[in-house]
Amino acid sequence: MADSTKACLVLANGLVFEGKSFGASGCITGEAVFTTGMNGYLETLTDPSYYGQIVTQTFPLIGNYGLIPSDFESSKIHVRGYIVRSWCEEPSNFRCENNIDVWLKEQNIIGLYDIDTRALTKVLREAGVMNGMIISGDSAEAKEKFAALENPSEKQKLLEEIKSYKIEKAVETVTCDAVKIEKDANTVFEESAKYKAVPVRADGTKENDIEKAMKDGKGKKVVLWDFGAKANIRRELLKRGLEVVTVPATASYEEILAEEPDGIMLSNGPGDPSDNVGIIEEIKKLLNDRIPIFGICLGHQLLALAKGAKTSKLKYGHRGANQPVKHLSSGRVYISSQNHGYAVENDSIPDGAILSFVNTNDGTCEGITYTDTPAFSVQFHPEACSGPLDTSFLFDEFVKLINNHNYLKSFKANTERIDAISYFASTIKHTKDANNEHLA
Repeated sequence: MADSTKACLVLANGLVFEGKSFGASGCITGEAVFTTGMNGYLETLTDPSYYGQIVTQTFPLIGNYGLIPSDFESSKIHVRGYIVRSWCEEPSNFRCENNIDVWLKEQNIIGLYDIDTRALTKVLREAGVMNGMIISGDSAEAKEKFAALENPSEKQKLLEEIKSYKIEKAVETVTCDAVKIEKDANTVFEESAKYKAVPVRADGTKENDIEKAMKDGKGKKVVLWDFGAKANIRRELLKRGLEVVTVPATASYEEILAEEPDGIMLSNGPGDPSDNVGIIEEIKKLLNDRIPIFGICLGHQLLALAKGAKTSKLKYGHRGANQPVKHLSSGRVYISSQNHGYAVENDSIPDGAILSFVNTNDGTCEGITYTDTPAFSVQFHPEACSGPLDTSFLFDEFVKLINNHNYLKSFKANTERIDAISYFASTIKHTKDANNEHLA
């Protein structure tokens, strides 16, 4: 049965949400964010990009299909804390191995439930992402924190403590965690085929034949530069026949070249992209060698920074499996899965690069194609699982780029870039103004 121990979330602005405890107990401070996915809680909890964050699920019931280790994106939970409206004590699924309360306890992750998650989400949307603290249980530390909430002067000290929290050494902390659950290509394809998660082509059809799916990638090696990679990035590369060698975030230009890669995959990951000064310098070196590069999420941001663009923090970020993005060259809108709090500034995109995808909600950059080097990147997650598979064809585009370094030159670049930036100018200005107001 659920533990009804007293628990609460204290936000940096002084608001307190009282609820009940599940998972581990204690006190934890993190960056409070929300995600709108209706499913995929296992992938959310094990996504290294959530390192340092207290994650709130907006969907009211979480845990109904229980604990399924084969769906993990890494070997452990990476969130700082977890908040839900209610959690399912008796999950039902033929693959279920336990419930999430037991799992959170095993991983020492503090959970909070029975609060109004919609009200909390509205606060974070209006005020912007902010730090928070979950207080749970009856330990001496928890009792001290609860007592502080009853005394104005002590509460102010507690709020200053919460405000001072900063996510640090994020990438180096989570790198290569997903390696612990790696599998070979044939096993990955066989398991994926059971649930129709085979490669999706640009026309929306699925490739169920393993030989056809892997044909173009056979004999090619990709270095997966792991900044906190989700396991499904590697799976999608393997499904297309590519040999994948994972290297840690600390890998140097020389170490990557020593692998003699045909392509380089820049993974997702947590934290402020501009903090990764050393990685950005190594990417600059790699660009001179003209090895095909594909970046996702943090990898997209780091590649842009290496090319001279700028990034900035969004008011409350994009987190969920229902984010619409427009592909500017085709005019088609795709539904994507996303998890990021920073974005590349549209008007900082350098010469030799075009805006390829934009978020249709706020006009922010969702993809860049480079015309002066064989590279492209997207802010969203084309490998999304659980999530829409609409854009997984981008892995096929990467294979094409590996086999033909001039493939991207077929893009009609300049006019698309000008038209896109002009069309979204007012939206972009509104978004930047909102961000500036939040950060001030």
